[in-house]
Amino acid sequence: MLREITLGQYYPVDSFIHRLDPRVKLAGTFLFLIALFIVNSWTAYAVLALVLFGFILLSKVPFSFMVRGLKSVLFLLLLSVSFNLFLTPGEELFRIFFLKMTKEGLQIASMMAIRLVMLVLSSSILTLTTTPNALTDGMEKGLGIFKLFHFPVHEIAMMMSIALRFIPILVEETDKIMKAQMARGADFESGSIFDRAKAMVPILVPLFVSAFRRAYDLAMAMEARCYQGGEGRTKMKPLRYTGADYLSYLVLFLILGLAIGSRFISLP
Repeated sequence: MLREITLGQYYPVDSFIHRLDPRVKLAGTFLFLIALFIVNSWTAYAVLALVLFGFILLSKVPFSFMVRGLKSVLFLLLLSVSFNLFLTPGEELFRIFFLKMTKEGLQIASMMAIRLVMLVLSSSILTLTTTPNALTDGMEKGLGIFKLFHFPVHEIAMMMSIALRFIPILVEETDKIMKAQMARGADFESGSIFDRAKAMVPILVPLFVSAFRRAYDLAMAMEARCYQGGEGRTKMKPLRYTGADYLSYLVLFLILGLAIGSRFISLP
């Protein structure tokens, strides 16, 4: 289950999406999420799903590998769908004891499920096609205007990049600890919810110790290399826009414009 988490991983392959400037991919993810929450019709969702599928094909990341990341949010997906399905007032479809499913609840739950799935997939495209270093450079360069307000752009970008980089590392560490505990007779699947929560303590303690140790080692390595923040630092590979980047911006803003326009026309 833990190995199904794809967020924070990088999939090395040569593709059109991989070659794009990281600023384009960051802006593209942000604009796609805005469009995702603007649309409110099934036709518009179908168009966005086709656009997202096109992006996945251009990234050359196997679709099966990308879908694996949905398993990590399956519980959140089922929880949010269930709440909207049975707690939304409206026209009753059927009832299970005191739980009432409504027509409005079914529509809202379905749209929320689609939004969450496409949100995870679009975010996965960003991290799977962008190295942590490129992601840091893209965030720092893209948010450079905030330096005028003395906002620590470089430090924020570095922290976010390190956090994303540590996700697969900590997932792998958790998997190793769980297998070691299961080899010693630990049971994480039987018993009540309180028993399962109690069984997680032997995992959380060594995981926190390992995380703090890795953080300390990273801090010592950065200090040994005289890291003092982004002031005065140069880039080995400066970011420069190409024609493909400008074309991608045009396509992204066109998608956002169509999403906004769909609010003013009647679509099924």
